[in-house]
Amino acid sequence: MMSCEIFGRLFARTPPSVFHSRPGARATRSKASFRGHPSHPALIPFPLAFMVGAFVFDIGGFAMESPALWTTGAHLAVAGVVTGIIAAIPGLIDFIFTVPPNSSGRKRAIKHMLLMISAMVIFAFSRWIRGDAANPPDVLLLGLEGIGVLVLMIGGWHGGTLVSRNQISVDHRYANAGKWKEESVTKPAGADPIVVGAAGLEVDQMRLLQVGDKRIVLGRTADGYVAFDDHCTHRGGSLAGGVMICGTVQCPWHGSQFAVATGDVKAGPAKKKIAAYRVEAAGDNLRIYGVPTA
Repeated sequence: MMSCEIFGRLFARTPPSVFHSRPGARATRSKASFRGHPSHPALIPFPLAFMVGAFVFDIGGFAMESPALWTTGAHLAVAGVVTGIIAAIPGLIDFIFTVPPNSSGRKRAIKHMLLMISAMVIFAFSRWIRGDAANPPDVLLLGLEGIGVLVLMIGGWHGGTLVSRNQISVDHRYANAGKWKEESVTKPAGADPIVVGAAGLEVDQMRLLQVGDKRIVLGRTADGYVAFDDHCTHRGGSLAGGVMICGTVQCPWHGSQFAVATGDVKAGPAKKKIAAYRVEAAGDNLRIYGVPTA
């Protein structure tokens, strides 16, 4: 078996994209999913196709003086707005519960949300001023729809970046990581420790603890249990969604690495250490000390 010392050297040189999902894992970080498949990415192709299609059919109907084309465009605009609202529901759930707070991903998610809402408002307004679906589009309406499509594309680009770079709703797993583990914990009073069960964690596995507004990662190493902030100090990525091997956790966004026992930076781009907390065993439970919960 490869020692942690040797593996740690390889791990430090390995980009985060190399660590793929564990075969057969059905867990997902998304709170709006069906059988492990996030709902928002599955629904967004519909409003994208319908709203772009509305613009294309209206342009075609205007250029060819075809009532059939522009009537189809009017109906597609309605379908785009309706399916956009449907797709926004799981997207909002993921924004609230999945996107790490105080992170570059959170800022990008806000831009994505505002742009997509703006696109739906533009298409809804253009459909309203049109009146009957049989009415031909004019230059003003086509201009509005063109702006809507541009806003839609920019918003979609941000959404794609959230998945491909920030790995939102992606089950980013590694060998023997087990399924995604997450637990809501009652906020302790005053300086009392956080108390959680010890069962269910094997060596090199992590569990995300939601303690009020605070996110803490509980992990198990060969030397015992550790706890640290679920917040990479580089751009705020979720460390619980990263990789923990041989006492080192790697952020999935840009590859920063931290010693889980001390929080020290082992590899950049992060320059500031993460907060690490003392963990003590108490029978079948674990007590985590020093977590600020105010």
